[in-house]
Amino acid sequence: MDLKSLNYFISVYELKSFSAAAKACFIAQPSISAAIAQLEQQLSVQLFIRHARGVTPSEQGEKLFPLAKQLLGQAGAIKSIFSEKTDKQAFNLGVTRGLGVERMSLLLKDFTSANPMVELTLVPHTEKVDARIILKDERHENEQYINMWQEDYLLVLPYDHVLALKDTVTLKQLDGLPFIQRTPCSAWNNLQDTLALAGISLDVRAKITTIDYALGLVHAGLGCAFLPAHSEIIKRNDVVFRPIVGLQLTREIVLAYTESSKAINNLKRLARKHGH
Repeated sequence: MDLKSLNYFISVYELKSFSAAAKACFIAQPSISAAIAQLEQQLSVQLFIRHARGVTPSEQGEKLFPLAKQLLGQAGAIKSIFSEKTDKQAFNLGVTRGLGVERMSLLLKDFTSANPMVELTLVPHTEKVDARIILKDERHENEQYINMWQEDYLLVLPYDHVLALKDTVTLKQLDGLPFIQRTPCSAWNNLQDTLALAGISLDVRAKITTIDYALGLVHAGLGCAFLPAHSEIIKRNDVVFRPIVGLQLTREIVLAYTESSKAINNLKRLARKHGH
């Protein structure tokens, strides 16, 4: 059984698409299809159920997936045991603030596993780097990019706040509202401009730099905040998220790069896998 075919199988399983797996593995789609067909013939089973929007794993595909992951992991361990020790290659990844610890940790875990000879260092996105995970607005003209995440900015309220009883909040209801300002934040500037045009002002009680501190201060009842509501924080049940009527701001997070290398190609593949 070919390890490369198992790797292709894992990619199709995770991405639920032959074409997406082909892009992620940087090969033609017919090669992916042929590898899966060969696996199915060798095992005398159907691994995927094809449909108009992609594929879903069959019962046998579900059974093979953990075994394939284990086998490829063991193969990688064997290779590393017998390979000559060499100096690791430094890889500086620039990361903007507030991207979410959970999803970034999963991405970086997969990246370091796929690049055992790379020494990863996370640095501010403004420093000299090999690649960057940043807001799309922070991208330089010479950088190529892959879209990863997109999320709306929402008003975050203490759970017992009177506005938490409403499904939406109007601009007028923000007038004089105790607020926690997170800077730097381009959405905050847009919010301020919109409120100024409407003759509305906020009562800024604190200025902080991180989303985690903002959430903590909202939970403590110090004030409200305007934050990007990605999946990691919106599932919290100690604060309430509400849209502001007439104000829809979003942020786009991208992987930006200028050159190609094995490590960057792996990072591009993982950006497509983990992004949505």
